[in-house]
Amino acid sequence: MTASPPIPTLIPDNAPFTAEQRVWLNGFFAGLLSLDGGASPLSPAETTALLSGIAGRPAARGPLDDGDDGMAPWHDPAMPLTERMQLADGRPLRRRMMAAMGQQDCGQCGYNCENYANAIALRNEERLNLCVPGGKETARMLKGLFAEFGTLPAPGKATTIAPAPSPEPAHGGRVEPIGNLRTTRDRPVDVTFTSRTRLNKAGSIKDTWHIELDIAGSGLRYAVGDSLGILPANDPALVEAVIAAIGAPPDFPIAGRSLREVLTDDASLGAAPDMLFELISYISGGERRTKAKALAAGRDPDGDAKSLDVLAALEKFPGIRPDPEAFVESLDPLQPRLYSIASSPKIGAGKVALTVDAVRYDVGRRMRLGVASTFFADRIASGARIKAYVQRAQSFGLTDDPAVPIVMIGPGTGIAPFRAFLHERMATRAPGRNWLFFGHQHRDCDFFYEDELAGMQAAGVLTRLSLAWSRDGAGKVYVQDRMREAGRDLWAWLAEGAHIFVCGAIAMGKDVERALVEVIAAHGARSGDQATAFLAELRKSGRYHTDVY
Repeated sequence: MTASPPIPTLIPDNAPFTAEQRVWLNGFFAGLLSLDGGASPLSPAETTALLSGIAGRPAARGPLDDGDDGMAPWHDPAMPLTERMQLADGRPLRRRMMAAMGQQDCGQCGYNCENYANAIALRNEERLNLCVPGGKETARMLKGLFAEFGTLPAPGKATTIAPAPSPEPAHGGRVEPIGNLRTTRDRPVDVTFTSRTRLNKAGSIKDTWHIELDIAGSGLRYAVGDSLGILPANDPALVEAVIAAIGAPPDFPIAGRSLREVLTDDASLGAAPDMLFELISYISGGERRTKAKALAAGRDPDGDAKSLDVLAALEKFPGIRPDPEAFVESLDPLQPRLYSIASSPKIGAGKVALTVDAVRYDVGRRMRLGVASTFFADRIASGARIKAYVQRAQSFGLTDDPAVPIVMIGPGTGIAPFRAFLHERMATRAPGRNWLFFGHQHRDCDFFYEDELAGMQAAGVLTRLSLAWSRDGAGKVYVQDRMREAGRDLWAWLAEGAHIFVCGAIAMGKDVERALVEVIAAHGARSGDQATAFLAELRKSGRYHTDVY
């Protein structure tokens, strides 16, 4: 029997695909181009051109062929926008667009920060208001940068949220095999809400919930470290208040749906967008028009701009009666919300768990509510179906070597992915040691998953547990303080090859990083600069992982 000719190597090894995908693509392109085994690897531009052709889009060219070195020193979510833009000054347009993003690579926009910027630069993406962490600040900066092209795209509309076309993985990490449908924010599936359990005990000022969802039959697949994207609905009371404020009938037809339905499911009623103030300026006069124009331009004539959500903006200009369709078009789309998955598929198959803080805060005489968090905590009923998708982790998954020790630092809801890690390592009988740093306000009422953690300690799965309670003593104690106290042992784990994982608020992540540098300097016999370089090398080698927001 004659041996089959080798599949030609067309996809470079450094292309953003798995080994299986490269084999599939090499075979596909070989057939497409009628090549034998003697072909040379495609250049990045040729690869992009072929992929773009398959996707039915123009080949990538022009904006990405700019000779940029690819470095992104601004890729730090804790860095203010002004500093990021200074670092990107003089770079090609697409790199300055990347610097304008929220730098969290959270995937809520359907891309990571770099891919979102590239998609805009290639004119494959027209929506400039998709960056949830960056908010209005990012949208304004992107609008100014996009003006360098000469014309602005149409603003994103809540009633027509089109798919975000990109041949690249949404989160820059691993992707599903080609030919297997991958759920994304634009291709969610139905899952079932099954239960909520309050994690705080009596006496806590917090309201945190363990949420469970049934994904059996949905086709969703996930790995520990991934996040679940939820498409929530707005609070019905808020929707009714907005409808009353514009004096429109709730059943006013918009694109085959009612105004109430569109405002419930598709439109963001959070921070009032510039387009809303522009609309208000068109239908107002005198001082009100001047004030609305100032707000649309990013100014703050009355010192209250940061507190203006959609309803507050309407109340600031009472009596306006915009056309309902024009009003909806002036709003930003309601974006998905991402939550770190707090479960392992190897335990309780067909289910996903989340750890959700219900967000509630007062502004003036009105309580503001987190859209998805209070949706889970207050409004959704057991058995209800909701839309969801899996957002793949970029670099926050467990190492492939089960013997590698891991250090997990996650106060508050930052514990979610580490509960998943521990469940995974317990299910697989991984021999690697596990050390968790957890903190909150009060031990008696804010110790999430206390019984589970005690059980895993007793079973030898959780090697070490370091706890920090910020409101139990005369002085506040945080996880970074416990890291310094255990510095000698923490350095020993690092010296033995441990991976470090950090999950939680951006400010906490920076505090943890500073503490880790101090530990490395004090116990690793290094200067401050050498310790900083050591941590940078840990990050570069894939041993320091952060998921901050």
